[in-house]
Amino acid sequence: MATTPYPTAPESVAEPRPTRVPGRSRLLVVGVTAAAALALWAILAPLAGITLDAQQGTLMHIGAGQVFFASAAMAFAAWGLLAILERRTFNARNVWTVVAVIACVLSLGSPLVNGIGVGAKLGLASLHLVVGAAVILGLRRTTLTAQERC
Repeated sequence: MATTPYPTAPESVAEPRPTRVPGRSRLLVVGVTAAAALALWAILAPLAGITLDAQQGTLMHIGAGQVFFASAAMAFAAWGLLAILERRTFNARNVWTVVAVIACVLSLGSPLVNGIGVGAKLGLASLHLVVGAAVILGLRRTTLTAQERC
């Protein structure tokens, strides 16, 4: 009769709950956002010949570099806010979506007020909308709903 010196309890290993949808990369969303903004800039500025100038203290000519860095920075900032909300709130996906849509709508004030000429105003506003749409739709797909997180 062989007995073990200590009784063995059934091992229960809790599966870690997922925090976001597997296979959907947030870094890819940042890249797609920057690429979409650059593609629209290439259509507006070089191809259509629209001069994207804005008056913000001084006259600013909006080039490819500014478009790339601004769109990537906004995508990373949105990612950061989403990550914070996922750790702090139960319904992070919906809260983040509302905040992101409000931020996108409010961002339209800058190009519509500071753009020089109708073409620049509409072109810069369309860049804001493309970046907003890519970030909101892209990052929203990477997170779980409140029911899936529980």
